[in-house]
Amino acid sequence: MTMSECQKFRFAIDRGGTFTDIWAQCPSGGVKVLKLLSEDPQNYSDAPREGIRRILEQELGHPVQADKPIDVSQIEWIRMGTTVATNALLERKGTKMALLITEGFKDLLHIGNQARPSIFDLEISTPSQLYERVVEVRERLVLHQDRCQIQKQVPIVQGKTKEQLEVWTEIDEGKLRDDLQVLRNDGFTSIAVVLMHSYTYDGHEKQVGQIAREMGFTQVSLSSDVMPMVRIVPRGYTACADAYLTPCIKTYVAGFASGFKGGLEKMHVLFMQSDGGLTPVESFIGSRAILSGPAGGVVGYALTTYNRASTMPVIGFDMGGTSTDVSRYAGQYEHVFETTTAGVTIQAPQLDINTVAAGGGSMLFFRSGMFVVGPESAGANPGPVCYMKGGPLTVTDANLCLSRLLPQYFPKIFGKTQDQPLDVTATNKAFLKLTQEVNEFLASQSASAKKVPMSVEEVAMGFIKVANETMCRPIRALTQAKGHDTSRHILACFGGAGGQHACAIARSLGMTEVFVHRYAGILSAYGMALADVVSECQEPCADDYKPESLAYLDERIRVLSAQCREELRKQGFKEDQIEMIPFLHMRYKGTDCALMCSTENNPPAEGTSQYGDFLASFNDRYYTEFGFTLPSRAIIVDDIRIRGVGKAISGENLDIPPAKGSPPVEMETECFFDDGWRKTSVYLLNNLSAGHVLEGPAIVMNGNSTILVEPTCQATVTKQGDIKIKIGTGVVEEVGKELDMIQLSIFSHRFMSIAEQMGRVLQRTSISTNIKERLDFSCAMFGPDGGLVANAPHIPVHLGAMQETVQYQMRVLGDKIFEGDVILSNHPQAGGSHLPDLTVITPVFYPGQSRPVFFVASRGHHADIGGITPGSMPPHSRYLHEEGAVFKSFKLVDNGVFQEDALKQALNDPAQYPGSSGTRNLHDNLSDLKAQVAANQKGIRLIKGLIDEYGLEVVQAYMAHIQDNAEIAVRDMLREIARKTRARTGTTHLYAQDFMDNGAEINLKINIDEQQGTAVCDFTGSSYEVYGNLNAPRAVTLSALIYCLRCMVGHDVPLNQGCLKPVQVVIPKGSILDPSENAAVVGGNVLTSQRIVDVILKAFGVCAASQGCMNNITFGDAEFGHYETVAGGAGAGPSWDGRSGVHTHMTNTRITDPEILERRYPVMLRQFHLMPGTGGGGQFRGGDGVIREYMWRKNLTLSVLTERRVFAPYGLKGGLPGEKGLNLMIYKDGRVVNVGGKTSVDCNAGDVFKLQTPGGGGYGQQENEPSKNDDGQVGEPDRKKRKVQGTSRTMVGTGSVFEYQRAQESV
Repeated sequence: MTMSECQKFRFAIDRGGTFTDIWAQCPSGGVKVLKLLSEDPQNYSDAPREGIRRILEQELGHPVQADKPIDVSQIEWIRMGTTVATNALLERKGTKMALLITEGFKDLLHIGNQARPSIFDLEISTPSQLYERVVEVRERLVLHQDRCQIQKQVPIVQGKTKEQLEVWTEIDEGKLRDDLQVLRNDGFTSIAVVLMHSYTYDGHEKQVGQIAREMGFTQVSLSSDVMPMVRIVPRGYTACADAYLTPCIKTYVAGFASGFKGGLEKMHVLFMQSDGGLTPVESFIGSRAILSGPAGGVVGYALTTYNRASTMPVIGFDMGGTSTDVSRYAGQYEHVFETTTAGVTIQAPQLDINTVAAGGGSMLFFRSGMFVVGPESAGANPGPVCYMKGGPLTVTDANLCLSRLLPQYFPKIFGKTQDQPLDVTATNKAFLKLTQEVNEFLASQSASAKKVPMSVEEVAMGFIKVANETMCRPIRALTQAKGHDTSRHILACFGGAGGQHACAIARSLGMTEVFVHRYAGILSAYGMALADVVSECQEPCADDYKPESLAYLDERIRVLSAQCREELRKQGFKEDQIEMIPFLHMRYKGTDCALMCSTENNPPAEGTSQYGDFLASFNDRYYTEFGFTLPSRAIIVDDIRIRGVGKAISGENLDIPPAKGSPPVEMETECFFDDGWRKTSVYLLNNLSAGHVLEGPAIVMNGNSTILVEPTCQATVTKQGDIKIKIGTGVVEEVGKELDMIQLSIFSHRFMSIAEQMGRVLQRTSISTNIKERLDFSCAMFGPDGGLVANAPHIPVHLGAMQETVQYQMRVLGDKIFEGDVILSNHPQAGGSHLPDLTVITPVFYPGQSRPVFFVASRGHHADIGGITPGSMPPHSRYLHEEGAVFKSFKLVDNGVFQEDALKQALNDPAQYPGSSGTRNLHDNLSDLKAQVAANQKGIRLIKGLIDEYGLEVVQAYMAHIQDNAEIAVRDMLREIARKTRARTGTTHLYAQDFMDNGAEINLKINIDEQQGTAVCDFTGSSYEVYGNLNAPRAVTLSALIYCLRCMVGHDVPLNQGCLKPVQVVIPKGSILDPSENAAVVGGNVLTSQRIVDVILKAFGVCAASQGCMNNITFGDAEFGHYETVAGGAGAGPSWDGRSGVHTHMTNTRITDPEILERRYPVMLRQFHLMPGTGGGGQFRGGDGVIREYMWRKNLTLSVLTERRVFAPYGLKGGLPGEKGLNLMIYKDGRVVNVGGKTSVDCNAGDVFKLQTPGGGGYGQQENEPSKNDDGQVGEPDRKKRKVQGTSRTMVGTGSVFEYQRAQESV
């Protein structure tokens, strides 16, 4: 049935946070569109029901009473997307629920992956957990391993993946019933059950679930049912989200149903899921409802904009008030299977919708000569200045100031009385004040700056340009990350604010076409009407993809397909309406980079699955995304997934009348563009006909949405009434060498974008886990003097360090750096951090220039480069050569030729020393170094493109301007710090001292000149170089200093060469902070760096010490090795408690999930939880450390490299120190031995290593005893439900681009 064959009413509804949009098709064939407030309790109780009532009343011609249930006889179906689940998650207003988890892991979801969300926030603020109580279930399953040397006579069970599991502990049913009864007595009705290895064997979870239901729990979310995928942490979060949100959804649906006669039983009601498919109301669950609303918009533009004939892919651009959603469609929906929303990691298929913190409400700042947009948002309340509620200047105000928004076309709902129009006068007045501030700054600048005062309009236009560039960066990232050319896309624009920016963004990205659907203002609702009904089945797998496994895979696909098909038949779909799409979740063995592969373009052939060639699909996708394949590497199938699709209706294709004359102009106005005020025609979309052509500049009003057609662009009305805009060249703006602050902000984004795109190429083309999956790398560009221009991303221990490496090469090689050369370096004396961090440097030459005009570099952590221990992180190294291969100034590429033989020789050189080995992973070293060279080449191409666009002199001038701006920002910051420090301590002469566990001291004297905004940081008095590996290279000390300065300023500042210009750093030669050439340094990079931060923060008095350690743990034998760092407690501050179980300061490494750890290695994780009471007491408590217990299942060697086992993390202002850490071996014969902070131990199967990490220091004099929790232990200081930070002020991102950035900051 098509849309036009409508005999009853059909409603498609998007219930958003602010507005509810309704698209309705009527029996008459007409379409009704309605927008109303989602919350208006004075007038109605439920917006979707009220919208349906109003439309029925209008169309049927008789009253439909608001206070009585609606007669459903005239309604064929209702399709709805809702933010009920999202809002409950954001505001932490879900159902009271408890978590049941395997004993020993009670705090596992609190610790999560142990990474902090924002690396520069000293107050580590994370959303509260969804559960209010934890019950530990006494039970334990352990994966059977042939290499296990522990002989246990225990039952063996087989999981769904064909993996065998040993039942080490059966469920203690008596304890479980007692614990559940306590929960019931305390009013809990909803629980999530998360047990180790339940992804493959669900017997224990089902047993717990059955008992819980018998005892009266109404919502029991088993992780094995909700999402049976390996990795207990994200699976646990997903189960908790389900238990927390599903009752809310059921409550909402029941309330909605009560507004209709007979409830919903006589209507076909479907809800939109996060994956873009509709599902029956009874199957709509919390974990799949997070993106219910935005998913409709993606479906809407995908099915209306994408042309299967031209196959031009589409970028969806949905700009709202607080944020912008960016997505991509190229004939298939792009899904992600794990993403973080509101601080909760959800494992479920979701459309890859990337939310970025730039919308109409993004706040405008002028900081230290830089135009800054967001990420803070004014929200709906108070909203922009023009809302008349005392709000700040925002992007909306800038558009209003430039007359790109027309108040007469907006409803009069503003002001305190909510009956006023947008206030243009207030906006202009606020911009006038800001413009005066800008011009005062301009007048104070050097001769290189433009001295001509800026007008109000130029300032507003500047912020629009910066906002546009802010939104372009994630679009580039989304496309280029997957190997696509950004310019070869159509921009599909929808949402309330996007139409004002679409032309400029498309032009900036090189796109030639913008598409605006006639329902752009309600496209999410319209998408619901077009969407397919989806039924999914998924199960885990652990097979290799090989000919012998094809029969098993085909059988499982058949069984799961039959389940989906039956589900769709129950909903009334006929066989010819049902489509089955099988997927295999595939990855190369030894990697974590799994791809969900279908066989849409790879039909079955001889030797393939009967459902298609999954191997070809995997290879095609892997090559597209990463630029290579690994033909000799085995491929693992992690999951089998079926997506059953029920296709019910085809889209509406109602043509509008053809044009018979010129387009009717509604009015003429004046709008401001690059070349000044321009006469601009205003049109109403409803009054335009097919074929009408509108020359820019023009404004098209589509309801409350404004579409701006910029000069040199041309808009055409399609036969369906949509707007298609052809993008012109725009006004070519001449950019000179003198400082223009708008261009300064734009160049800052462009330079950072170059560094980010280099990182994307490196991640795509590298091969090792460290670089490809842990993202332990940095990319940067440098000026002709080797000074840092832009560094992305921000790995604390890399900050500013590469500059020393580049400048060392310039001093050593001088004129011997030629085009076609690439230099490799890792030596501490040459700016290196530690030897596994290999830096690849490439000069950028430009035609007509004899010397490099820029440099680019990439630094990546290689898993092994030789030395006395696997992993090149030895705990007892005394000399540098024991830590691996050394490169000071090595020509990796000489005159265009990759020096592979010389490189192999150098990587194997450590073998000449007794007890040392050459690199243990030569293949990965070579591949990753080639990837680093490729990343640099990408940077060179982008820099040359920038020079082609603006000219060499202009680009180099802005490089210098950006460095100068960073200097200004740091000077301002130092003045601010000086004022605060003087107020806090009475002086700007500061001093601090702290000790390493071996007694070595670090001394720091700081003298800040408040007038000049400068500082001297003098480390004189620090200990001599030590006989061991705690020596920190000079570059590490500088990185720690930059990190601390950035933390203290509290907002983004450019992190480049200019940062350290106002800071004189004195580091005595031959000290622990600038050791001799052959000194060992591996511990300096991972341990001393943390102590340097502790000393700097202690001198400034900003917060107590955090755990001061990375807790480096390495275990392995001749066959395998594993390295991890473990979280501890964060220090408290003047207004906050320290976070427990988190990484701090110079590291942010994610920890391996317990199920993956036990699957890959011969280890059983006995417990991993917080150690209550280890945080220092005080007015604000320090965070607690953790306990992590490993039982070895075979004989192996353990190496530990830890600190804070002798000297405790300090407290401040009367706060108590945190507890020291402790490393214990518990031998199977019962002996318990303290093995010390730095050691290697030979372990036997059955031995246990117990790691207790340090707590953070407390802050302030303690007034009361710490509160005790239910079991008498000291708990987290604040267990209140905490909303997601930034739900109104700072937008939290989502989607694959955001996940990449989070991962990149988690190293």
